[in-house]
Amino acid sequence: MTEFSNITVIKKANVYFDGKVTSRIVLFPDGTKKTLGIMLPGDYEFSTNDKEHMEIIEGDLDVLLPGSTAWKTFGPGQAFEVPAESKFSLKVKSVTDYCCSYIL
Repeated sequence: MTEFSNITVIKKANVYFDGKVTSRIVLFPDGTKKTLGIMLPGDYEFSTNDKEHMEIIEGDLDVLLPGSTAWKTFGPGQAFEVPAESKFSLKVKSVTDYCCSYIL
């Protein structure tokens, strides 16, 4: 899917790591929520309350998922899931455009 229809976008940005990671919240009529964002190269650790499905639109990054000791590389068109109530680490190698879906 390259576009969303009939949505609400929250104008205020979510800004993390001194502006190196930003996103905007997208709300759907059925109550689901996604964020669309950009990550600049760097190393990051995130916590999540909800289960997340991360789709990489553009870019290149390594991901260390909860319970794993091996980093896995993701690029355009690939996705990964993060369990609820967990932390995950990223090594972003190039500017990365992503879409995160929150699964309740």
